Amino acid sequence: MYIENTIIIEGLDGAGTTTQARLIGEKFQKEGREVFLTHEPTDNPIGKVVRQVLQKKISTTPEALALLFSSDRDDHLYNEEYGILRQVKENRIVISDRYFYSSIAYQGVQCDMGFVENINSRFPHPRYLIFIDTLPSVCMDRIERRGSEKEIFEKQDFLSRVRTGYLKQLENLPEGVKLLIVNGEKSIEEIEEEIWLWLKENGF
Repeated sequence: MYIENTIIIEGLDGAGTTTQARLIGEKFQKEGREVFLTHEPTDNPIGKVVRQVLQKKISTTPEALALLFSSDRDDHLYNEEYGILRQVKENRIVISDRYFYSSIAYQGVQCDMGFVENINSRFPHPRYLIFIDTLPSVCMDRIERRGSEKEIFEKQDFLSRVRTGYLKQLENLPEGVKLLIVNGEKSIEEIEEEIWLWLKENGF
């Protein structure tokens, strides 16, 4: 099974995934298309607990955090009131800033990879996956410029291992997934245009 009409944007912290998800959503809306713009962790109850862990407000084990991410994702996807599958059924274009690829890349650094893959194995791949590939050093420079307190994963050596985890996943995607890898060191406008042209070439 693949999730149709759904675009996932992935990348390291500081890669610009949130910005690009918003910009692409705005482009579709200007065309009069209905868009469901979302992100993981979500703003739903389980996602809020995840964010508290990321912001160092509460502490837990890496395995418990991985399970929280997976639980939030299950609700994000399957909730009958607001989940992604409902949005797809109602003919909205779903754009999500992160999905299970993030869990495998990030939680796979601290937890047993088999454990992380197993708790995310029930989630279907999307048809459209975009990876904004940005060097960890560049990401850290951007994070530093924000001036806000760093989250638990925002360390250069950690992000280097996360990037390796992402790239391994991208080498082993099922044939049904259409993949675009974008150079994250391009300007925001250049990345936006590259993503938009690729989406149009692939049926959007």
